[in-house]
Amino acid sequence: MSNELIINSTQDGERIALLQDKRLVEFHHERNDTNYTVGDIFLGSVKKVMPGLNAAFIDIGYQKDAFLHYHDLGVQIRSLNKYVKQAQSQKNVTAKLNGFKFEPEIDKLGKMADVLKKGQQVLVQIVKEPISTKGPRLSCEISLAGRYLVLVPFSNTVSVSKKIVSKEERQRLKRLITSIKPENFGVIIRTVAEGRDVAELDQDLRSMVANWEEGFKVLRTAKDRDKIIGELGRSSSILRDILNESFDSIIVDSAEMFDEIKGYLTRIAPDKVKILKHYTGKVKTFEHFGIEKQLKALFGKTVTIPGGGYLVIEHTEALHVIDVNSGNKSNSESDQEATALNVNTTAAREIARQLRLRDIGGIIVCDFIDMKSAENRNRVFEVMKEEMKYDRSKYTILPISKFGLMQITRQRVRPEQNIATGEVCPTCHGTGKISASILVTDQIDDTIDDLLTSQNQKGITLYVHPFLHAYYTKGFISRQMKWYTRYLKWVKVMKDTSLGLTDFKVFDERGEEIELHSSATEVNAMQDKHIEVDVD
Repeated sequence: MSNELIINSTQDGERIALLQDKRLVEFHHERNDTNYTVGDIFLGSVKKVMPGLNAAFIDIGYQKDAFLHYHDLGVQIRSLNKYVKQAQSQKNVTAKLNGFKFEPEIDKLGKMADVLKKGQQVLVQIVKEPISTKGPRLSCEISLAGRYLVLVPFSNTVSVSKKIVSKEERQRLKRLITSIKPENFGVIIRTVAEGRDVAELDQDLRSMVANWEEGFKVLRTAKDRDKIIGELGRSSSILRDILNESFDSIIVDSAEMFDEIKGYLTRIAPDKVKILKHYTGKVKTFEHFGIEKQLKALFGKTVTIPGGGYLVIEHTEALHVIDVNSGNKSNSESDQEATALNVNTTAAREIARQLRLRDIGGIIVCDFIDMKSAENRNRVFEVMKEEMKYDRSKYTILPISKFGLMQITRQRVRPEQNIATGEVCPTCHGTGKISASILVTDQIDDTIDDLLTSQNQKGITLYVHPFLHAYYTKGFISRQMKWYTRYLKWVKVMKDTSLGLTDFKVFDERGEEIELHSSATEVNAMQDKHIEVDVD
């Protein structure tokens, strides 16, 4: 299985697409204005203690106070508070925890009011990003994630991922890490550490310790709501978590992002630097790699599956519901049961993909086509488990019930990805009044004439809907060629599936969009005006 990571930089932030065998399986939009991501560590202050919830609301600078439950404090919260207080008061304390005396652990069934007071400073880490009207979810069990290890301050425990099943390998890794870890730091050994030698693990550990030391320097002079340690960018964190031998290429279209990822790869996997490529093509990145079309097809309410079936995905306040339908599935199978099994197994693969793609979390109920055979229901259950093993979020899958329902819970730490695939009618722009869409060609011709003659532009590029692209570029003597013979300047015509049929954009030779004085939208608006004439 090949893996490709495509990163498109826009004014709003980065759009990140993970392709497996050219199929889109993960999509993320990392916005520039997002300052509260999973893994970020802040110095917060207690705004309110809620005894009824056994929780506290913490001010970390977000518009809504963040939520911290007692169970997320961690047993060493008193030691953490003591350390923060000493660091803030400039006492003789260092980033290294050698010789640091731990405070007594808190009672797991205790009360929040016994641990935190209003106005108290507390070091917290975001474990769930702000979703809908809720603020971030916090934890005081601080951890720093690396490629092979997770560093846990104020702990001495070394634990190994349950996915490493070999007893010998678990013992080897535990023995290695115990011998190299710093005092009073715990370590969680990740699944990807399996088979790695001590040099790679030590380098990863040193990197996390250095990150902790940098955070300590910030902490000494930090004020309430300051960020102490920031998580990696979304693109770098994806590489950290899933980069392996099956990766074929990492493609970015921004020189700045290229340098950032190159530096990160040089630190964590120097042998992978050669697969990093800088895309400089004229066609938009997602358009060139066929991602734009996949996004339009995969994020609608209805999603087709191979063989003629389709899924209907609905979101309610409490859960997500996915309905499996056979559609016009051919009845080439021997009977109805065989048809249901075939459609359900195909649907299970697509559902697993959709959960990752949309980052759907919470409770998901899948309504499969009814199957009488318990063996067939179990086969669909096994297919779902096999497909979900690639998912990096925590999840639980229950077998299909006799009603044909499968229940899934999936960890939700970020807002669900949602892309509007429905388009406003490009002709009426939602008014319900249809005007002559063929006038767009006249509008484009007038715009090109104005730019090339009156404004003396050169090297311009016109982006249009694929239908209009064919209209301007096809034929023995195309309209594009007629422009050249008339103006003696070549106009590049590029197709963009994100544009409506009557929408177009023009860019200058520097790649900057030219603001047009009139557009197809304005033409339609003018045509919508009613001119009344009195006739006697």
